[in-house]
Amino acid sequence: MNHATPGARQAAVIRAATHADIPRVVGIVFPVLESYGLAPDPAGTDADLADLEAAYFRNGGFFAVLEEPDGTVAGSYGLLRIDAATCELRKMYLDPARRGRGHGRALLEHAIAKALELGFRRMVLETASVLTEAIALYRRYGFVPYRPPHLSTRCDLAFERNL
Repeated sequence: MNHATPGARQAAVIRAATHADIPRVVGIVFPVLESYGLAPDPAGTDADLADLEAAYFRNGGFFAVLEEPDGTVAGSYGLLRIDAATCELRKMYLDPARRGRGHGRALLEHAIAKALELGFRRMVLETASVLTEAIALYRRYGFVPYRPPHLSTRCDLAFERNL
């Protein structure tokens, strides 16, 4: 499913990720984490990025990239299946040079629509309090704090939203 982002001069599209996108996704996620003082964890929290097919698609989830008209991957998000009703929003990151253009909003709206399409009724996410822009976006879209059974090592906040 392609989805043009609003307000873009030439339309970027949000599409299903492929194995070939992995290096480009890692090339966004890890530098953004480091820019906020958070450590990438390829053997733990970020191990899902090594095989998107196994981590997401084969388990009833989804992983998407935001692709610019020139082929540049500028953002991503994943929907990890927790159970039949719940998915976890993971790896929603955007290249800092593309912020402020509505791309983050478009990624989140696409993620919510895709989760509904896949039959999920609830979305959860974990984040770090230093990611203030992302937290503000989640709150604007109706996510509220909750206490999960556990948090990933670099996360100190969790949010949920009924779909």
